[in-house]
Amino acid sequence: MTAQATRAREHAVVIGLEVHVQLETATKLFCGCSTDTADDAPNTHTCPVCLGLPGSLPVVNEAAVEAAVKVGKAIEADIPEETRFHRKNYYYPDLPKNFQITQYDDPICQDGSLEISVEGERRVIGIERAHLEEDPGSLKHEGGAIDRAEYTLVDYNRAGMPLMEVVTRPDFRSPTEVRAFLAKLEEVLEYLGVFDPERDGSLRVDANISLVPGEEVAEDGSIGAAALAAANRTEVKNISSHKGAEKALAYEVTRQRNAVARGREVEQETRHWDESRGVTVSMRSKEAEKDYRYFEEADLPPMRVSGWKEEIPIPELPEARRERFRREYDLSGEVASKLTSTKQVADFYEDLTDEFDPAFAAAWTADRLLGELNYRDMPLDAIPRGEFARLLELVEDEEITAKNAEEVVLRAMLDEGDAPDEIVEREGLGKTGDDEVADAVTRAIEDNPEAVEDYRAGEEGALNYLVGQVMAATGGSADPGTVNQLLRAELDG
Repeated sequence: MTAQATRAREHAVVIGLEVHVQLETATKLFCGCSTDTADDAPNTHTCPVCLGLPGSLPVVNEAAVEAAVKVGKAIEADIPEETRFHRKNYYYPDLPKNFQITQYDDPICQDGSLEISVEGERRVIGIERAHLEEDPGSLKHEGGAIDRAEYTLVDYNRAGMPLMEVVTRPDFRSPTEVRAFLAKLEEVLEYLGVFDPERDGSLRVDANISLVPGEEVAEDGSIGAAALAAANRTEVKNISSHKGAEKALAYEVTRQRNAVARGREVEQETRHWDESRGVTVSMRSKEAEKDYRYFEEADLPPMRVSGWKEEIPIPELPEARRERFRREYDLSGEVASKLTSTKQVADFYEDLTDEFDPAFAAAWTADRLLGELNYRDMPLDAIPRGEFARLLELVEDEEITAKNAEEVVLRAMLDEGDAPDEIVEREGLGKTGDDEVADAVTRAIEDNPEAVEDYRAGEEGALNYLVGQVMAATGGSADPGTVNQLLRAELDG
């Protein structure tokens, strides 16, 4: 390995994130336009305020402020006595006012944190700030990616959507940690009820990434402010998923390491993540803070939420609910994690514990139901809770076997949308009577003398063969354990 390659390898990766989260409110941040723009024609959800027409005045959406306070509480951030809005000035086609209303030196949330776990190691990621701001419009590049498009269209339906920008400290040391953080953040936001992960563009990530010489890294992994400031920082924009963030940053780490290995300086620039090609593309030189010429938004007075924030409750968060499930329902860590992966799943499971044994309900929800849904890429609401409860009731009352319930009834419920009782009747899956099972056992022994001989010679596999014959004869409706016992009693008697 060359000396240059060795130096590149020894450089530490430093990543900080700016995560733009669209808050779930009925109207935009500063006007009454609806945020429900899905499938609507471009530029149909606009008004003088979100288009920035002369004389229009913004009014703050109270629901967005309440959502921001909930986020602040969840990440254990400081929520100051007074917060205010500023204008961030820049010129771009999707910004009709030529400035964005955001928060600068008085954000609504400051100095928070979120703990993540990567390969069993827990790390605390510092959150420098989380602030409210309006979304610009959206650009549609026709004819290819941003660097190859024939022309660009502008849609202002998104202009003014309520965003919360979560700005982390440069605490990440790998793309894997970034992916874990984004998954944890999304999980918390979904539990708070302020975020819809299914909404297109609801979470977008800009990542700042640098390489710092290894000698600047302390034994505890910390890196001094001077070393961070000296490193040229590349910003990667337009990342829209956890997986995309990991892939984009892995590519960028490799690109920067290769540059250092060749003795080149990493340029301070803004790059676009082209997901279709799996590469980052240079967009422009990186702006500095001074380029935005921040100044106070004169049309909006300071906000004071210090008294109001105490009245805003937050629900039980994922980690707390996970721990309670383990303790209250005696579940393993793995099962508790599956059952609290989203608030919807956790609520679904906990409703079932009112009717069924928690361990029984957990096994059917975490292993069977979620497994079938994941295989089909279907949401949880694809199956009504009441119909799933009826399926569990049929199994619990031994009206059908667990095998048929899973492999026939549950799959037909998801694929065909039928109710469990209809499927049981149609497929003839009602549990076989004792006399019919006994007759099937007798026939299996009579019709398979070689298997009987093998079993009596000590080959346990022969018994499994005979069990299979009985199950086939009863259409899978007999209980395998009962069949096994009956066969042993006959063969060993």
